[in-house]
Amino acid sequence: MCRTLRETIITDDEPIARKGIRSYIEKIDFLELQGECEDAIQLNKLLIEQETDLIFLDIEMPHLSGMELLAQLKNPPKVIIISAYERYALKGYEFDVIDYLLKPVSFDRFMKAVNKVYESLSAKERETPEPYLFIKSNKVLKKIMINDILCVQSMENYIIIHTTDSKEITSSTLKNFMEHLPQPQFLQVHRSYVVNTDMIEALDGNQLIIGTHKIPIARNLREQVFEALLKNKLLLR
Repeated sequence: MCRTLRETIITDDEPIARKGIRSYIEKIDFLELQGECEDAIQLNKLLIEQETDLIFLDIEMPHLSGMELLAQLKNPPKVIIISAYERYALKGYEFDVIDYLLKPVSFDRFMKAVNKVYESLSAKERETPEPYLFIKSNKVLKKIMINDILCVQSMENYIIIHTTDSKEITSSTLKNFMEHLPQPQFLQVHRSYVVNTDMIEALDGNQLIIGTHKIPIARNLREQVFEALLKNKLLLR
């Protein structure tokens, strides 16, 4: 099933030009027109009020040009420029626009441009975001990337989260914090320690080596730890 590009907007001061693009949009099953603007000022207002996937944007418009608006936007949506003037093409690509179409726009050229948008958004949706969590440390909510955690150490009613570049202290029990960590990547090896198995560098007797940390393995958890390491072939490398 095709993904629908919600909030697709046409911005052009020429009614005939807007009508032509509107008719093209109606022929594409993954495009859905949500708004039309007569100038960049109207578009700016619309972008403040709602999220948008794609803009069909003219360049030369009264009061504020399409380029001037793009220069002001911090996180613009996907943009396809539609202009009667070829001279703005290079400048348009400096703003990372998807495509630059010259008027009059044929349907096959229009379809080629919107297919680029579809492929770009589909690729983005397939990306798996890196997992993270927020903790309260020193009265501030801090973002911790889960894959950057080396180990977690219990200190009574607090835990110390050791990462690749920081040490954060937060109020929690080790058991409660473990519920937010992916398994089996994170493994409890001692009543006071949970480790990121991806970060284990060596096994030295009854200790795991992770960076500068030497983490004890509890006697009652030793067999469980060895099984986990063997499963990941960490002892066979």
